[in-house]
Amino acid sequence: MSLFGDGLDAAVQKAFTRPAPKSAGPQMRYLVKQLGGTKPVAQVLRISQRTVERYVKDQIKKPRPDLAARLEREVKARWQPQIRAKARQKAATTGGIVVDTRARLGYTAPIGSTDQDRIRHLTVALPPRYAARLFDAQEAGATDHQLQEIAAGALKEVYFQDGGRRAGSLEEVRFTDIEHLEFDL
Repeated sequence: MSLFGDGLDAAVQKAFTRPAPKSAGPQMRYLVKQLGGTKPVAQVLRISQRTVERYVKDQIKKPRPDLAARLEREVKARWQPQIRAKARQKAATTGGIVVDTRARLGYTAPIGSTDQDRIRHLTVALPPRYAARLFDAQEAGATDHQLQEIAAGALKEVYFQDGGRRAGSLEEVRFTDIEHLEFDL
């Protein structure tokens, strides 16, 4: 599970105009249509082609829990790609992204400042350039740690330094022990 990657995906999914299919039959039929046949769907879901065909014909209605989770994840990953792209583009160019987090935040600063880590609950609107960096890194296959570093840099500039108006000598922000993380566009 990727905390930052899944959070970014959830934020984009809020922009969907129609709900994704919920039951196994429609989900399977959607995947068959998207991937162009039952064989690629079977390979993606790691089940037999015959099983996919039976779900498509509604001969099987209730998948086991692990298959249901894979099926839902694959459908949501492919659902409304144009809406997803527009939401990402809007966040990266004009809207920005809002980060709501409860985590241990601290920083490295000159001697004499109170740079001790502590749990903070922050809701911060990040400028579009940080939304673009997060989405570009996610598209490039960045790890959760790399996405966390981008978010920490954004919080450093926007929250701790207030866009350059304070804490100019701040060197590094530590963003650890994340209890809650949510993104919104």
